Amino acid sequence: MIFDVTTLVGFHTDVSLVALVAGVVVVLGMLNGRDLPNLAALFLGTAVITSLTGFLFPVAGLLPSHIFGVVSLLALGIAMAARYGFGFDGGWRLAYVLGVVLATYLDAFIAVVQTFQKVPAANALAPTQSEPPFAIAQGLLLVVFILAAILASRRFRPMG
Repeated sequence: MIFDVTTLVGFHTDVSLVALVAGVVVVLGMLNGRDLPNLAALFLGTAVITSLTGFLFPVAGLLPSHIFGVVSLLALGIAMAARYGFGFDGGWRLAYVLGVVLATYLDAFIAVVQTFQKVPAANALAPTQSEPPFAIAQGLLLVVFILAAILASRRFRPMG
């Protein structure tokens, strides 16, 4: 069997987009105090697949994307334990919220990176990703997700 990197890239990209959309919807649900169990399962599963497939690309050495993948897998593991193992008991509700928000943020962060690398209009604004438009986009994204984490941690109260 021949390893096809092009197929892996397509699969990884498609799954990561599903994870990103599902994660954003789950976070929005938490902001409204709602639990979305089916979408949460979709998010958690596709986010794990996204992180795992990120390690399959043929590269030499440890890259920042690998560190993101490890952090994401840790956040997802905590979120899954909180949801499925501990049923949101005690501090596990907060652990779930923070795990989901962090994993979604990391996916969104990478989406912004990829947008500036691959979309010509965005790339023209920040070709090396060290220019102000890239920093502003990532800074705004971080602020949005910090606010989401704070608000979701206060508002998300799943029925038990």
